[in-house]
Amino acid sequence: MSQYNEQSKQPKILIVDDDPVNADMLKYALAKENKVEIASTGKEALATCFRSPVPDLIILDIQLPDFDGFEIITELKASEETKHIPVMFVTAREGADDQVKGLELGAMDYIIKPYVLPIVVARVRNQLALKQKNDLLERLVSMDGLTEIPNRRFFEQMLDREWRRGMRMLQPLSIIMMDIDHFKAFNDNYGHRQGDNVLIAVARCIDSCVHRGADLVARYGGEEFVALLSDTKIQSACQLAEGIREKVESLAISHEYSSASSVVTISCGVATLTPSRGIMVDELINAADKQLYCAKNSGRNTVCS
Repeated sequence: MSQYNEQSKQPKILIVDDDPVNADMLKYALAKENKVEIASTGKEALATCFRSPVPDLIILDIQLPDFDGFEIITELKASEETKHIPVMFVTAREGADDQVKGLELGAMDYIIKPYVLPIVVARVRNQLALKQKNDLLERLVSMDGLTEIPNRRFFEQMLDREWRRGMRMLQPLSIIMMDIDHFKAFNDNYGHRQGDNVLIAVARCIDSCVHRGADLVARYGGEEFVALLSDTKIQSACQLAEGIREKVESLAISHEYSSASSVVTISCGVATLTPSRGIMVDELINAADKQLYCAKNSGRNTVCS
């Protein structure tokens, strides 16, 4: 699961400046501790920001050849995908008006040209540290306390974001709904503590099967899990679902009270839609849920799509 930047990974900084000398100077100063990308136009900057993974910080020149920085930050703050990215403005103007306007639009700080690089590095480091704390708080409220994977709340947020991305890019979006077979019987006979251990083991197993950065595994509720797969066609989603089903079965957790197998297994329902204005996001969830019931009615421990 990759919707959070891990502490072991370098933060991603986007420098937006049409002056290559200034951009390279900032990149040289910041690249030791961060992954740095450069965009020379507003259009290029927005394209980068709406491509996963999004930047952890944007250093944005106010004056650009196509858009000004105020237009760019306004568009960023209007989108759920990008509104939380901290923005530091770059300006050569000494007046307070531009700085006040930028701060009112949501900028976190200003960098004044000509650069004093040690000050720039320190300010960037402070902004990244603040973002890391905010990300941690967001992660805590978005995680399932037992399995330590994202919860339904976070899944629904990401589903809305990926739906809008799919609509914009005309890309298919797939969902795998998964349910542990005869979990109530497991709880009733082995006890809730063992049931919790099964939920944790299955969650980790499912999560380990999903490797792409933009994809997400979450606990949907009870013994039900869901995988959200961006830009994924039905064939690929079915292959992944079958791989997950096989890997859960290979855990070989004894379940003598299941009619599907002698070990813990899961049933999977897969659905794919290409988002458009004529389709509601609930239709994708309902389609995957319908296929999950199909899998259960087909004897469980299987994949239906």
